[in-house]
Amino acid sequence: MENFLSASPVTFYLVAASVLVSLAALYAYPAMLQTGYLKPYRTVREHSWYELLTSGFLHANLGHLFVNMFTLYFFGPVMEQVLGPIYFLGLYVTGLIVSGLPSVVKFRNDPNYATLGASGAIGSVLFAFIFLFPMENIYLLLIPIPIPAFVFAIAYLIYSIYASKQKEGKINHEAHLAGAIWGIVYLVVFVPNSIDHVLTVIGLI
Repeated sequence: MENFLSASPVTFYLVAASVLVSLAALYAYPAMLQTGYLKPYRTVREHSWYELLTSGFLHANLGHLFVNMFTLYFFGPVMEQVLGPIYFLGLYVTGLIVSGLPSVVKFRNDPNYATLGASGAIGSVLFAFIFLFPMENIYLLLIPIPIPAFVFAIAYLIYSIYASKQKEGKINHEAHLAGAIWGIVYLVVFVPNSIDHVLTVIGLI
């Protein structure tokens, strides 16, 4: 734990904050969920834009929390060391905000819609990793088969586009898709030499 904190402080504090806030909301102060949810109908009418951030530190249950923090735990330190703490924190925070915007637009007239979770920001971190290291293998939980990062990215995007068009289900596929795309856009726009790095990795430079 001490090594994790010293080597990847931003990742450590993001994980710690997400776990503490989520557990507090789930088991001690349930009113935090109602206040922190991203509810587009409320967001637009009451201008409660803080929900784009607060919803990212809340989770529906322990499984939801575990999957997101497990992914951040493995990919966050790599990206923090590659980008540096400031750029990495910028990636995560802007990922939270940008990934929530499609939901605000799509569900702004639905008073019953609410969403929460860090999945959009996690997607930004994951796809930033894939963009920089497209030939690395990724292992999924319960599937011990190496999957090339770029193959996983293509499959993920296709599935997210398809699933976002379905009317059933509680998973915010719009946030997953927006977060994934933003992870790449953020690197290209804000992080110097990202494209050169990718071209070097795939052997074009």
